[in-house]
Amino acid sequence: MTSASATPPRRAPHIPVLLRALLDTVAPVQGVWLDGTFGAGGYSRGLLAAGAATVIGVDRDPLAFDLATPWADEYGDRLQLVQGTFSDLDQLAGMPLDGVALDLGVSSMQLDRPERGFSFMNDGPLDMRMGQAGMSAADIVNQAPEALIADILYHYGEEHAARRIARAIMAERAKGPITSTLQLARLIEGCLPRKKPGQSHPATRSFQAIRIAVNDELRQLVDGLEAAERALKPGGKLAVVTFHSLEDRVVKRFLAERASTGGGGSRHAPEAQEQTPGFVLTPKRAIAPDEAELADNARARSARLRVATRTDAPARPVDRARLGLPLLPEVL
Repeated sequence: MTSASATPPRRAPHIPVLLRALLDTVAPVQGVWLDGTFGAGGYSRGLLAAGAATVIGVDRDPLAFDLATPWADEYGDRLQLVQGTFSDLDQLAGMPLDGVALDLGVSSMQLDRPERGFSFMNDGPLDMRMGQAGMSAADIVNQAPEALIADILYHYGEEHAARRIARAIMAERAKGPITSTLQLARLIEGCLPRKKPGQSHPATRSFQAIRIAVNDELRQLVDGLEAAERALKPGGKLAVVTFHSLEDRVVKRFLAERASTGGGGSRHAPEAQEQTPGFVLTPKRAIAPDEAELADNARARSARLRVATRTDAPARPVDRARLGLPLLPEVL
């Protein structure tokens, strides 16, 4: 197993997904932007190259800033790095923003390091903590009740074999702790039909679900979208890149709700009070990667970009019940 300080395996250079589409859609890029998922710095560097005066790079993972050390200084005061979660981006920015970019999910730098425990492709400790602190994946797998594990797998991973996998986890941990990524991946693999050519790995959905639970990603996402609405100037841009249907559905419904004027009741529901929209969808539909990007970057296959422009309406909390958000009780 690779140590935390070891050099990660060689791979193709990090390619920010849908960066060109993002820059084209929000052009002209200017003023102060906040990159709420700094990661390897691809979006921040792209925004700075496109004309942003300042980019505030936010990440909960201290490793992101360690890796940026060799190049960050070349931007001087134009790049400001802040450790924190994008759910607090309005407070972390400390000023009105011209744009917010969010690239959701796990980053390449985390997947590529087996010691971080995000990937089932190499063996590593069962961790998955983006901020390197707090409850780990091993804590959930070895301590959570069977029903809660099944709910996590079903609601956060859309895994239809959730109960079967949860039972297998309980049986395995009765023999001893489940401590490694490959141990868990093989257990899950044994619960599902053999993978067919072209299908994703059988553990994909379960690893996604556990990672979302460990990092409280869906609550963080809605909090971050609300924080972006509070922080953006009128005319400011919100650009969000998603990688799976669950998070994309949350972003889509949030923007649709905040771009709505209300009203339009029916015989089944009272007419809602009309309101001034907080965002305008620009464009109205999600942007998918084109063939050229897919040829260069297979990771872009499931990505979707949604962009909205802030109006001058006062920010307000979204009705979370309308987002269809599967919020489970505290895991442990």
